[in-house]
Amino acid sequence: MATPAPETTAQQLQTFENDESLQVDDAVAPNADDDTDDADSALGGDFSESTASITSSILRYRTIHGRTYHSERGNAQYWGSNDERQSEVLDINHHALTLAIGDKLFLSPLETDKIQRVLDVGTGTGIWAIDFADEYPGVEVIGTDISPIQPTWVPPNLKFEIDDCTQEWTFPPAHFDFIHIRGLVGSIDDWDLLYQRAFTALKPGGWLESYEISPKWESDDDTVADDSAMGRWGGVFIEAGKKIGRSFTIVQDEVQRKGMEAAGFVNIQEKNIKQPIGSWPKDKRFKEIGVYGKLVMDRDAEGLMMFMAGLAGWTREDVLVYVAKLKKELRSGKHHSYYRQKSVWGQKPE
Repeated sequence: MATPAPETTAQQLQTFENDESLQVDDAVAPNADDDTDDADSALGGDFSESTASITSSILRYRTIHGRTYHSERGNAQYWGSNDERQSEVLDINHHALTLAIGDKLFLSPLETDKIQRVLDVGTGTGIWAIDFADEYPGVEVIGTDISPIQPTWVPPNLKFEIDDCTQEWTFPPAHFDFIHIRGLVGSIDDWDLLYQRAFTALKPGGWLESYEISPKWESDDDTVADDSAMGRWGGVFIEAGKKIGRSFTIVQDEVQRKGMEAAGFVNIQEKNIKQPIGSWPKDKRFKEIGVYGKLVMDRDAEGLMMFMAGLAGWTREDVLVYVAKLKKELRSGKHHSYYRQKSVWGQKPE
């Protein structure tokens, strides 16, 4: 019988679930989010065609307006920059995402004393895989990504591989006890096939967890207008994604649950989360999450959207003007914005 490894309580998650309204902290005055340096100091310091045939071409990055992106190779497509500035943002966002699920790395009911192998697909900077390997030193952890931006010094039970998860997987069948997928929205051309490959690579009884976000910024009190910079953010990604055959409406379209059901997973569960941007929430934990969310935008909103905005026909100057407006709205403290996230986990039958 599975042991409930993550002890996330219903109380910790209920504020974000079932479309309940996030409560606004009336003590936060307009312009309360204006000082990014103060926010930083308040956070503290703890912040076939696959691996078998990788060539040096993967190391030849593309440069767009001074920012580097992974090289074009096969179906591999990721819209975020892979330079140091964006890597910092990914690590900050990792902290916000883990806080959003109760300061946990996963929600699947893993028998952590029995698992042997874990795969982190689309590992990015490798921070999730590093944290998992540190917490479970007896587990062999593999992190894969199309860009080799992971650190060299890692736990001894962790290794990183350059791999394109949209190509045929080369891992043996029934190899992993747990597969973790996070933040691949806009990067996958066939989600059903991705989940089928994960199903094959899992041992019977193993778990898959898929955690994705919506780029659309919303509010429960109409403080995010459709024609505002915040209100326009998601549309840029959604419309540009259509041009390259990549969906950014994974959360809204229930792609995770549907794909996992089609692949054969059982015991499927999900958490729907509203992640705030800014320090406006009343609850202390959610306020902290919001501060991290705002910090992500302060540090590199440009790097997050430059590639997709270019596909939508924007110039670099268009992006810079837009980002300035977005940051002005964030600093005003008048907009109680959040974006939706969904974590879905399911089990391969015994």
